[in-house]
Amino acid sequence: MKLQLSILTSLVFIVFISCQQQPKYPLTSHPDSGSWPALFTSDLSNAIYPEGVWSFEDGEFTATEDEFLWTDKDYDNFVLDLEFKNADGTNSGVIVYCSDLDNWLANSVEIQIADNFNEKLAKTPKSWQCGAIFGRKPATKSAVKKPGEWNKYTITCIDSMIYVLLNGEQVNEFDMTKFTEAKSNPDGSRAPSWLSTPPAELPTHGKIGFQGKHAGAPVYFRNIRVMEIQ
Repeated sequence: MKLQLSILTSLVFIVFISCQQQPKYPLTSHPDSGSWPALFTSDLSNAIYPEGVWSFEDGEFTATEDEFLWTDKDYDNFVLDLEFKNADGTNSGVIVYCSDLDNWLANSVEIQIADNFNEKLAKTPKSWQCGAIFGRKPATKSAVKKPGEWNKYTITCIDSMIYVLLNGEQVNEFDMTKFTEAKSNPDGSRAPSWLSTPPAELPTHGKIGFQGKHAGAPVYFRNIRVMEIQ
Protein backbone atom coordinates (compact mmCIF):
# COMPACT_ATOMS: atom_id res chain seq x y z
CA MET A 1 0.00 0.00 0.00
CA LYS A 2 2.86 2.38 0.89
CA LEU A 3 4.55 1.59 -2.44
CA GLN A 4 1.36 2.32 -4.37
CA LEU A 5 0.91 5.59 -2.48
CA SER A 6 4.52 6.56 -3.22
CA ILE A 7 4.08 5.87 -6.93
CA LEU A 8 0.82 7.84 -7.01
CA THR A 9 2.48 10.76 -5.21
CA SER A 10 5.34 10.72 -7.70
CA LEU A 11 2.96 10.73 -10.65
CA VAL A 12 1.00 13.66 -9.23
CA PHE A 13 4.26 15.56 -8.68
CA ILE A 14 5.41 14.90 -12.27
CA VAL A 15 2.08 16.08 -13.68
CA PHE A 16 2.21 19.17 -11.45
CA ILE A 17 5.74 20.07 -12.58
CA SER A 18 4.79 19.46 -16.21
CA CYS A 19 1.81 21.79 -15.91
CA GLN A 20 3.92 24.41 -14.19
CA GLN A 21 6.43 24.37 -17.06
CA GLN A 22 3.84 24.91 -19.77
CA PRO A 23 3.71 28.58 -20.77
CA LYS A 24 0.38 30.35 -20.89
CA TYR A 25 -0.74 32.01 -24.11
CA PRO A 26 -0.86 34.71 -25.15
CA LEU A 27 2.51 35.64 -23.69
CA THR A 28 2.43 38.83 -21.68
CA SER A 29 6.18 39.41 -21.80
CA HIS A 30 9.06 38.49 -24.06
CA PRO A 31 10.34 34.98 -23.33
CA ASP A 32 13.90 33.95 -22.56
CA SER A 33 14.44 32.29 -25.93
CA GLY A 34 18.20 31.79 -25.71
CA SER A 35 17.85 28.00 -25.60
CA TRP A 36 15.31 27.79 -28.44
CA PRO A 37 16.35 26.49 -31.86
CA ALA A 38 17.57 29.12 -34.31
CA LEU A 39 15.12 29.52 -37.17
CA PHE A 40 17.98 29.63 -39.70
CA THR A 41 21.44 28.15 -39.77
CA SER A 42 24.29 30.63 -40.22
CA ASP A 43 24.97 29.26 -43.71
CA LEU A 44 21.25 29.46 -44.58
CA SER A 45 21.24 25.79 -45.56
CA ASN A 46 17.67 25.46 -44.25
CA ALA A 47 16.37 28.55 -46.05
CA ILE A 48 14.90 29.47 -49.42
CA TYR A 49 16.35 32.71 -50.80
CA PRO A 50 17.94 34.16 -53.95
CA GLU A 51 21.70 33.87 -54.17
CA GLY A 52 23.75 36.98 -53.56
CA VAL A 53 21.02 38.96 -51.77
CA TRP A 54 20.87 37.83 -48.14
CA SER A 55 23.92 37.61 -45.89
CA PHE A 56 24.67 36.61 -42.31
CA GLU A 57 27.54 38.46 -40.66
CA ASP A 58 28.33 39.21 -37.00
CA GLY A 59 25.07 37.55 -36.04
CA GLU A 60 22.91 39.75 -38.28
CA PHE A 61 20.81 38.95 -41.35
CA THR A 62 20.28 41.64 -43.96
CA ALA A 63 19.53 41.90 -47.67
CA THR A 64 20.73 44.12 -50.51
CA GLU A 65 17.49 43.86 -52.50
CA ASP A 66 13.74 43.51 -52.02
CA GLU A 67 13.83 39.72 -51.87
CA PHE A 68 12.60 37.29 -49.24
CA LEU A 69 14.28 34.91 -46.85
CA TRP A 70 11.96 31.92 -46.28
CA THR A 71 12.10 28.84 -44.10
CA ASP A 72 12.26 25.62 -46.09
CA LYS A 73 9.93 24.11 -43.49
CA ASP A 74 6.24 24.76 -42.89
CA TYR A 75 5.17 25.71 -39.37
CA ASP A 76 1.81 25.32 -37.64
CA ASN A 77 1.56 26.55 -34.05
CA PHE A 78 4.67 28.37 -32.84
CA VAL A 79 6.26 31.32 -31.05
CA LEU A 80 8.73 33.35 -33.09
CA ASP A 81 11.14 35.52 -31.13
CA LEU A 82 13.51 37.96 -32.86
CA GLU A 83 15.15 41.35 -32.93
CA PHE A 84 15.07 43.82 -35.81
CA LYS A 85 16.66 47.18 -36.50
CA ASN A 86 15.28 49.79 -38.86
CA ALA A 87 17.06 52.31 -41.03
CA ASP A 88 15.48 55.62 -42.01
CA GLY A 89 12.43 54.69 -44.07
CA THR A 90 12.47 50.92 -43.44
CA ASN A 91 9.31 49.24 -44.71
CA SER A 92 9.53 45.49 -44.19
CA GLY A 93 7.70 42.65 -42.53
CA VAL A 94 7.61 39.20 -40.98
CA ILE A 95 5.45 36.76 -42.93
CA VAL A 96 3.66 33.80 -41.35
CA TYR A 97 1.42 31.04 -42.68
CA CYS A 98 2.68 31.47 -46.25
CA SER A 99 1.27 28.72 -48.46
CA ASP A 100 2.41 30.06 -51.86
CA LEU A 101 5.83 31.67 -52.30
CA ASP A 102 5.02 32.76 -55.85
CA ASN A 103 1.99 34.72 -54.64
CA TRP A 104 2.79 35.38 -50.99
CA LEU A 105 0.84 38.65 -50.87
CA ALA A 106 -2.50 36.88 -51.20
CA ASN A 107 -1.53 33.73 -49.34
CA SER A 108 -0.02 34.74 -46.02
CA VAL A 109 -0.27 37.10 -43.05
CA GLU A 110 2.27 39.91 -42.68
CA ILE A 111 3.27 41.44 -39.35
CA GLN A 112 4.50 44.86 -40.40
CA ILE A 113 7.93 46.33 -39.69
CA ALA A 114 8.20 50.05 -40.41
CA ASP A 115 10.03 53.19 -39.39
CA ASN A 116 7.12 55.07 -37.85
CA PHE A 117 9.40 58.07 -37.32
CA ASN A 118 9.84 58.56 -41.06
CA GLU A 119 7.68 61.48 -42.27
CA LYS A 120 6.36 59.62 -45.31
CA LEU A 121 5.58 56.37 -43.47
CA ALA A 122 3.98 58.26 -40.57
CA LYS A 123 1.32 59.44 -43.02
CA THR A 124 0.42 55.97 -44.24
CA PRO A 125 -2.68 54.15 -42.89
CA LYS A 126 -2.21 52.81 -39.36
CA SER A 127 -2.52 49.28 -40.70
CA TRP A 128 0.67 49.92 -42.69
CA GLN A 129 2.71 50.93 -39.63
CA CYS A 130 4.89 48.91 -37.29
CA GLY A 131 3.14 46.23 -35.27
CA ALA A 132 0.13 46.10 -37.59
CA ILE A 133 -1.21 43.07 -39.36
CA PHE A 134 -0.51 44.66 -42.70
CA GLY A 135 -3.57 46.05 -44.43
CA ARG A 136 -5.88 44.44 -41.91
CA LYS A 137 -5.50 45.55 -38.30
CA PRO A 138 -3.46 48.45 -36.86
CA ALA A 139 -1.30 48.13 -33.78
CA THR A 140 -2.89 49.44 -30.60
CA LYS A 141 0.07 51.79 -30.11
CA SER A 142 3.37 52.76 -31.71
CA ALA A 143 6.05 50.91 -29.73
CA VAL A 144 8.84 50.79 -32.31
CA LYS A 145 12.17 52.45 -31.53
CA LYS A 146 13.98 55.01 -33.66
CA PRO A 147 16.14 53.87 -36.59
CA GLY A 148 19.46 52.42 -35.48
CA GLU A 149 18.06 50.87 -32.29
CA TRP A 150 17.22 47.20 -31.88
CA ASN A 151 13.58 46.20 -31.39
CA LYS A 152 12.17 43.00 -29.90
CA TYR A 153 9.32 41.10 -31.56
CA THR A 154 7.56 38.05 -30.13
CA ILE A 155 4.93 36.67 -32.50
CA THR A 156 2.70 33.83 -31.33
CA CYS A 157 0.66 31.88 -33.88
CA ILE A 158 -1.89 29.42 -32.54
CA ASP A 159 -4.34 28.21 -35.17
CA SER A 160 -6.27 31.30 -36.33
CA MET A 161 -4.95 33.57 -33.54
CA ILE A 162 -1.85 35.73 -33.94
CA TYR A 163 -0.48 37.73 -31.01
CA VAL A 164 2.19 40.41 -31.36
CA LEU A 165 4.48 41.70 -28.62
CA LEU A 166 6.72 44.63 -29.58
CA ASN A 167 9.28 45.98 -27.12
CA GLY A 168 7.33 44.68 -24.16
CA GLU A 169 3.95 45.92 -25.37
CA GLN A 170 1.07 43.74 -26.55
CA VAL A 171 0.33 45.68 -29.74
CA ASN A 172 -1.87 43.31 -31.71
CA GLU A 173 -4.23 40.38 -31.36
CA PHE A 174 -5.49 39.11 -34.68
CA ASP A 175 -8.34 36.63 -35.06
CA MET A 176 -8.23 35.47 -38.67
CA THR A 177 -11.75 34.02 -38.49
CA LYS A 178 -13.26 37.50 -38.12
CA PHE A 179 -11.74 38.75 -41.38
CA THR A 180 -14.10 37.14 -43.85
CA GLU A 181 -13.91 39.71 -46.65
CA ALA A 182 -10.99 40.32 -49.00
CA LYS A 183 -11.68 43.96 -49.82
CA SER A 184 -12.80 45.22 -46.42
CA ASN A 185 -12.04 44.66 -42.75
CA PRO A 186 -14.45 44.32 -39.80
CA ASP A 187 -13.80 47.95 -38.77
CA GLY A 188 -14.97 49.13 -42.20
CA SER A 189 -11.52 50.02 -43.54
CA ARG A 190 -10.50 49.03 -47.04
CA ALA A 191 -7.81 46.41 -47.53
CA PRO A 192 -5.13 46.80 -50.22
CA SER A 193 -6.28 45.25 -53.49
CA TRP A 194 -3.41 42.76 -53.54
CA LEU A 195 -4.67 41.14 -50.33
CA SER A 196 -7.14 39.20 -52.41
CA THR A 197 -7.81 36.30 -50.03
CA PRO A 198 -9.78 36.81 -46.80
CA PRO A 199 -7.65 35.82 -43.79
CA ALA A 200 -10.49 33.55 -42.67
CA GLU A 201 -9.84 31.41 -45.75
CA LEU A 202 -6.06 31.15 -45.35
CA PRO A 203 -4.48 27.94 -44.03
CA THR A 204 -3.01 28.22 -40.55
CA HIS A 205 0.28 26.64 -41.50
CA GLY A 206 3.03 27.53 -43.91
CA LYS A 207 6.46 29.06 -44.24
CA ILE A 208 7.89 31.93 -42.22
CA GLY A 209 9.51 34.73 -44.20
CA PHE A 210 11.36 38.03 -43.86
CA GLN A 211 11.21 40.89 -46.35
CA GLY A 212 14.51 42.39 -47.46
CA LYS A 213 15.51 45.88 -48.60
CA HIS A 214 12.14 47.25 -49.61
CA ALA A 215 11.68 50.79 -51.02
CA GLY A 216 15.42 51.39 -50.84
CA ALA A 217 15.76 51.12 -47.04
CA PRO A 218 17.45 48.13 -45.40
CA VAL A 219 16.35 46.17 -42.35
CA TYR A 220 18.44 44.03 -40.02
CA PHE A 221 17.49 40.88 -38.09
CA ARG A 222 19.22 38.91 -35.36
CA ASN A 223 18.52 36.25 -32.72
CA ILE A 224 15.68 34.73 -34.73
CA ARG A 225 14.47 31.76 -32.71
CA VAL A 226 11.37 29.59 -32.80
CA MET A 227 9.53 27.31 -30.39
CA GLU A 228 6.93 25.02 -31.88
CA ILE A 229 3.81 24.53 -29.78
CA GLN A 230 2.66 20.94 -29.52
